[in-house]
Amino acid sequence: MQIELSERQRATVAAAATIAAAAVILAAVVALFWAIGSFFAAFSSVFLPLAVAAVLAFVLRPYYELLNERLRFPRILAVAAVLLSLLLPIVGFAWFFGAMAASQIDELFDALPGAWDRFVEWTAEISPVVTDFLETNPVAIRVQEAFEGGDSNLFASFGIVGDGALEVLQSIGAGLASLFAWAVLPVYLCFFLIVEPDRFRKLDHLFPFLKPRTREDVIYLIQEFIDILVAFFRGQLVIAFLQGALFAIGFQVAGLRYGLVLGLMLGFLNIIPYLGSIVGLAVALPIGYFQEGGGPQLVVWVVVVFALVQLIEAYVLTPRIMGDRTGLHPMAIIVAVFFWGSALNGIAGMILAIPLTAFLVVFWRLARERYIGEVL
Repeated sequence: MQIELSERQRATVAAAATIAAAAVILAAVVALFWAIGSFFAAFSSVFLPLAVAAVLAFVLRPYYELLNERLRFPRILAVAAVLLSLLLPIVGFAWFFGAMAASQIDELFDALPGAWDRFVEWTAEISPVVTDFLETNPVAIRVQEAFEGGDSNLFASFGIVGDGALEVLQSIGAGLASLFAWAVLPVYLCFFLIVEPDRFRKLDHLFPFLKPRTREDVIYLIQEFIDILVAFFRGQLVIAFLQGALFAIGFQVAGLRYGLVLGLMLGFLNIIPYLGSIVGLAVALPIGYFQEGGGPQLVVWVVVVFALVQLIEAYVLTPRIMGDRTGLHPMAIIVAVFFWGSALNGIAGMILAIPLTAFLVVFWRLARERYIGEVL
């Protein structure tokens, strides 16, 4: 028996099938990213320097093209100029601020015992219950009895240290291999700068098995991802540098010890959105309270510095430098950072969270306009 459907019913069935197909494709794309991310995470010591070099090449390409095409520098000379331009500010920055930062780091380590003593005194003053708990802690009593009575089970557990020694040696070997991989990063950077960018954009020959329209969409998505990636990192690096400078100046003016080191560190961490602010509050507030001459008033000033820098970043730096390139809500950014950090096993996922999420948004808009929209 043949079932006949009306025009409206056929349209509804077609729309449902198209939406289901789009959902399957989206899930496949997410699964593909997850699989690729897991593979890269397993060999991160090899691929991460390569990825960093590729991103740096995209970021620095306008400068390289200025030297090579407009100023007529030979390729090798232009690459050397780019590398020197990248290294000289780093060396100059390290030379200028290195002594001050090293001095503050020494002061920080020297002040740790005194800060700990003040923390213990503060805890005893505001919460005698904590002191009583420490004095009557069953675990502490058990450890003391074990040492006095020669508890064999406790001492046998120290054998874990011997097993951990091999892991430490393996970690040292992996660290040396990773250090060597990072040492060849300039070689990767030179290669990516010299290779013509059109080779990365002319992708038609990679998808001969696709229909022309589908091939156009795939190439469009790849180019959009590259554009989003470049725009994000170019903007985010500048914003992170300016945020670090603002934090450092603000902390120094507020009187926070080690403000220069903390400010620059927070700026670097802000390459991952909101990470610098979260870590900064967790570190700067205790230092402001427990440092010599600190207290609630300094804590308030530290919070004011954080608020001002965040306002400047949100309403001045990001709109002017990056604009609305990603088109993501702040809450979506936070969720994306945690999601991709978990999906791609760590820092690499958190750094790539915004470009990947923005790409998925572009993919969804294309699917909705080109495929779902035609049915609905």
